[in-house]
Amino acid sequence: MEILRSDSNGVCTLTLNRPNVFNSFNQTMAFQLHAALDACAVDDNVRVVVIKGEGKAFCAGQDLAEVIDPEGPEMKNIVGEHYNPIILKIRNLEKPVIAAVNGVAAGAGANIALACDITIAKKSAAFIQAFSKIGLIPDSGGTFFLPRLIGLQKAMALMFTGEKVGAEQAEKLNMIYKAVDDETFEEEVLKFAETLAMMPTRGLGLTKKAVNLGLFNNLEDQLAVEGVLQTEAGETEDFREGVNAFLEKRVSVFKGR
Repeated sequence: MEILRSDSNGVCTLTLNRPNVFNSFNQTMAFQLHAALDACAVDDNVRVVVIKGEGKAFCAGQDLAEVIDPEGPEMKNIVGEHYNPIILKIRNLEKPVIAAVNGVAAGAGANIALACDITIAKKSAAFIQAFSKIGLIPDSGGTFFLPRLIGLQKAMALMFTGEKVGAEQAEKLNMIYKAVDDETFEEEVLKFAETLAMMPTRGLGLTKKAVNLGLFNNLEDQLAVEGVLQTEAGETEDFREGVNAFLEKRVSVFKGR
């Protein structure tokens, strides 16, 4: 299997599993990730998704051997059928998705990490918009997310030059949430994911939906969205549990419903 799945305490970890090629994507891995994300979306036991890489790298992007293979998929299919669905599934999944960047994240690998809700990286990891090195443009949502995360000028420079950005610099640029020590990386990611898994999942999912819509809406439309989604959140079991726990001065026990 080129995508491995493990579940624990409401956290589903999806591991990109082609370490011999730095977890670069081929068609099989892309389609397996599609299926895994779809399964997470409908599994009520999954309250947080973590995406990480096996071995030394997070993901080196597209496997170029597939691109030049005369029997392989065309570029339009690689972008339209492999990567675009991954980005949309991550953004439309009404549960938190964490990118645990354990090593280099280059090309589509970098942009998949940036499309996640929260990105945590080893301090030794790095992000590279490698597309210009081979005459391509950033795909996998890179031209959408990177300028919004770090601003137009810095994003353009990184996309034009393909400059490597270390994890600590990426944190300072607001490209990612946090860079952590290599030695404590896995522990910190799991602790963070398990904390989110104990929170009101429906409320977090609706928050994500509101933020997605807010990337396009004007203020008036976004206020209307907040009204609709807040009403929906107010009808959840977790809202009632949160209110009761507050009034009873006890810790909330959320069920994700």
